[in-house]
Amino acid sequence: MDVFAATENLDAVINIDENEESIINKDVKLEENPFEQKKRKRTSVIWNDFNEIILPDGTKKVQCIHCLKRLAYNNNGATTQYRRHLKGCLSRKLADKKQKLLAVNEGGVESEVAIANFKYDHAKVRVKASHMILVHGYPFNMVEHEVFNVFMKTATPYYQKISCNTARNDCISTFELEKKKLKTMLGSVNRVSLTADFWKSGQKIGYMCLTCHFVDSSWKLQKRIINFCDVPPPHSGVVISDAIFKSLLDWGLEDKVCTITLDNANNNDAALRILKDAIKRKLMLGGKIFHVRYCAHVINLLVQDGLSEIEMVIENVHESVKYLIALEARLIKFGEITEQLQLPSKKLILDCPTRWNATYAMLAAALEFREVFPRYKDRDAGYNWLLSNEDWDRTEHVCNFLYVFEEVTNVIAGSEYPIANLFLPEVWKIKEVSNEKSLDENDYISAMACKMKLKFDKYWGECNFVMDIAAVLDPRFKMTLINFSFPKIYQGFEVARNIDRVHDALYQLYNEYVMDYTSSNAGQSASKSTEGSSSFGGNNSKFKTRGRMKFDQFVRNADNIQPAKSNLDVYLEEGVFLCSDDSDSDFDALEWWKANNLKFRILSKMASDILSIPITTVASESAFFTGGRVIDVYRASLSTKTVQALLCGGDWVQPLYKTKKQSKVELGSTSITEIAIPFPK
Repeated sequence: MDVFAATENLDAVINIDENEESIINKDVKLEENPFEQKKRKRTSVIWNDFNEIILPDGTKKVQCIHCLKRLAYNNNGATTQYRRHLKGCLSRKLADKKQKLLAVNEGGVESEVAIANFKYDHAKVRVKASHMILVHGYPFNMVEHEVFNVFMKTATPYYQKISCNTARNDCISTFELEKKKLKTMLGSVNRVSLTADFWKSGQKIGYMCLTCHFVDSSWKLQKRIINFCDVPPPHSGVVISDAIFKSLLDWGLEDKVCTITLDNANNNDAALRILKDAIKRKLMLGGKIFHVRYCAHVINLLVQDGLSEIEMVIENVHESVKYLIALEARLIKFGEITEQLQLPSKKLILDCPTRWNATYAMLAAALEFREVFPRYKDRDAGYNWLLSNEDWDRTEHVCNFLYVFEEVTNVIAGSEYPIANLFLPEVWKIKEVSNEKSLDENDYISAMACKMKLKFDKYWGECNFVMDIAAVLDPRFKMTLINFSFPKIYQGFEVARNIDRVHDALYQLYNEYVMDYTSSNAGQSASKSTEGSSSFGGNNSKFKTRGRMKFDQFVRNADNIQPAKSNLDVYLEEGVFLCSDDSDSDFDALEWWKANNLKFRILSKMASDILSIPITTVASESAFFTGGRVIDVYRASLSTKTVQALLCGGDWVQPLYKTKKQSKVELGSTSITEIAIPFPK
């Protein structure tokens, strides 16, 4: 019988009409009469599925508890017909099927397993336990915790206890297994981009985190930590370059590096100069795009130079907030004044002086309480950092000026993978507003803007080829954005000169990819030709196979002949891709190139490599937050090799379970201290 038809019949049986339902509700189960002789207790399991009922007319019936069908009552105790009914009862079969299915999760994929086929696999349990420890950063001895073992025994009585040493060895084994898998994946990748950052643990051990960024075969942007190792002091350029190069050799990536993103420390600059000389022959554009500067750090240096013009104002605001939060009684008094003035703001912010956006947040929050501070001064003679009206006006003008920088920073911080094509549409705003404010009527604003312009020209005065080429390979921008933004960034003859430099670098890079593609196809053709001649014989089918091979070789040779217009010519001549206002923020440039892969066969390879270049070191920095949790005071004795296995293994296993780690750590979000103002009840 068709399952759906049977289910409909079952529904018809269950959904009886109201009159019949009222009759059933009046049915009563047989009750024992205390004056009659007690009946012998029934031992047949068949009565677990049936009830005896009495109809209104006094007739005894037996009713199935699954489908509610009534059967004749046998006074002689025979149960054959009841057993026969249960064998064909569809309701019971459906109920049994649901009960015998166990929902399981394998690598983030839900599936069902029949309980009848279930078999406890202790080896699999140990693997999953190692994944749990790696992904969530649990200590090894968690598997020995008493309540955890009670919990596991409750889940399945077959559970076997895992020791702390076994858990540690299993985590190391998982690390080694996942490393082999990742090496295989990276073997098929054309180019990779790297980010690196450094951190000192509570045990005063210096660690380097090296993260690899690439586009996989499904055109998805991937990032993996390929090393989390200790770097002995001194952290000079030679030591850092040796540590990075050693990692590249270990992973076989020394010929695949596209770029590396580091912050702007002098020792990092020296390290990359040494590393660049070591692998220069394989670098794109002769190494012109090898070193990518951490854009958020550049903005931080830019604004910090400008903020030095109002240093005294910032210090007064900082000390004011610091004074208020020192005692709760001061905050309560401050809150009373705030409530009297009916101000909506309810929190102050204390900054970290090394992060400009933390300072901006502190100034902007303090401005909301501009009317509160003078009134608080009247009630507290010990408060000595009150700003004058002129200082408050300066603070307001500076916040309006820095709002553009805050927007640019939020664009970078708001992206899960901040890559190079995002930045040029924002960076020209910085130069435009700096040029505009350098002519401001307020001397302090003008001085700030001039200092920012000098720092801007130091880092971005020359063409930033990574930023520019990535923007051109975004179908929403192409060369149109270059022609639009460069007159705002550069002046005079520099505009045309820099536009030409970007154009020439773009075609030079494309020609490198054409040469690689042609040589790759030629190698494949030669290999196929050799295979065909070695397998040729008198067999007619082999002759046909060789004929097909000749045709394939002809197609490849024809494919190597470049058309009059290259992929890049066609791409640039087409108009920009226009998104609606709602979909622009969700636009994925890599998805566009995936859809147009066949149309732009060579250019799409180039786009996938360039559009995977990160402009921040957030991927490496975020590992240090996990590292601080792994190497806490209770696990200070962990060896550096074990730390590497825990951090790298956790990063590699985490995608199997589709969990996300905290990533917004690089732009000062952890440097802001928010203080809620208590209001009187």
